[in-house]
Amino acid sequence: MQSNSERLNTTDHSRDSAGLTYVYPVISRRAGGVSIGINLNPNNACNWRCIYCQVPDLKRGSAPRIDLNKLETELRSFLHELVYGDFMQKHVPPEARKIHDIALSGNGEPTSAKEFESVVELIGSILKDFDTLQDLKLVLITNGSLVHRPSIQAGLKRIAQLNGEVWFKFDRALSVERQHVNNTLISLKKIRHHLQIVTSLCPTWLQTCVFQTDGEPPNKLETHAYLNFIKSLKAEELPLKGILLYGIARPSLQPEAPQLTPVSKSWLTTHGERIRALGFTVKVNP
Repeated sequence: MQSNSERLNTTDHSRDSAGLTYVYPVISRRAGGVSIGINLNPNNACNWRCIYCQVPDLKRGSAPRIDLNKLETELRSFLHELVYGDFMQKHVPPEARKIHDIALSGNGEPTSAKEFESVVELIGSILKDFDTLQDLKLVLITNGSLVHRPSIQAGLKRIAQLNGEVWFKFDRALSVERQHVNNTLISLKKIRHHLQIVTSLCPTWLQTCVFQTDGEPPNKLETHAYLNFIKSLKAEELPLKGILLYGIARPSLQPEAPQLTPVSKSWLTTHGERIRALGFTVKVNP
């Protein structure tokens, strides 16, 4: 565990902050409390390469084999420390001393882990042993690219049963912008299909990261295409919970980092209002 003098904050999402392999605590600016991260990609491998990613030495690939026994030991012991120990008093500022969620996130795409479904089942089993955490939310933060796999769909159904939800990454609507920002060739048609799958299985938010590249925010063509796409989702009556719209608060560790800066608060607010005008719930985090 980290030293007593170290305090968690919203700008440090270090995956080794607790000295563990799979479990790491962060103060989430979006969640408004302590989020217990589950990092299924300790090898820093992902099937996408988002240029705003804060993972050091990011590489292409999938999650390694997950040691479920080690994960269980780490999560049980950490939850015990949070609930019954003094971790909150030592490491968390008073205004954030609540456990908000368990988040399947980390240093790559979590659904690339072959054990994904087993991991979800394990989390559910562990939570049963903590009376005060029965209503704790389980969040999957994903790029949604692998949800066509039956094992992932089974995991999504279980997440829904565990008071869970999905945060589905959708940063750009134009293919050229998606290739630049996420380094993926996934088509808009496939994204729509994957959203249809996910929303049919589990409560889902669309999460969008916006920022300036070389001093310029997303251009008008992109913002128009983005609004048209989510408008079509509304027309299709896809049951999205809403849009999580956020900027970059922590520095990228990718080669493009020097090009990236936050959008202005007014730009972000205006974009959020346009989305809201289409009938969506919008949560904005600069």
